[in-house]
Amino acid sequence: MAMTIHVDIVSAEGEIFSGLAEMVYAPAIMGEVGIAPRHTPLVTQLKPGEIRVDTGNNQEMQHFYVSGGILEVQPHVVTVLADTAIRATDLDEAAAQEAKRRAEDAMANRTSEFEYAKAQAELVEAAAQLRAIERIRKGKGA
Repeated sequence: MAMTIHVDIVSAEGEIFSGLAEMVYAPAIMGEVGIAPRHTPLVTQLKPGEIRVDTGNNQEMQHFYVSGGILEVQPHVVTVLADTAIRATDLDEAAAQEAKRRAEDAMANRTSEFEYAKAQAELVEAAAQLRAIERIRKGKGA
């Protein structure tokens, strides 16, 4: 039996995942991190992107989108405190494409630095959602 680590993914809306995993991959601010059981303690900020949870036992990897948040790693527990967390299969590609288009338009037609920064953040989130959707498609052989 492979070693496992307990994973909790929660957001303001509630808990989205709680269970055991053999490996967790997360979009940390300094780059993607892989977390295995007995990982050294770590606290880092998350950027918008995909969290992948490998539950092992030849089961399909689970994918989640987070808009940012905090990742806390202890030797036997991984906790993701996300601003927003969604199962990647529940992402709406058309809505993400539209959000990306709106953000690009807002960046092109900015009237203040604040509006530009807000549009830039929205663009990063929309692009991260689209990457998560694309990665799921590739993983399923689509």
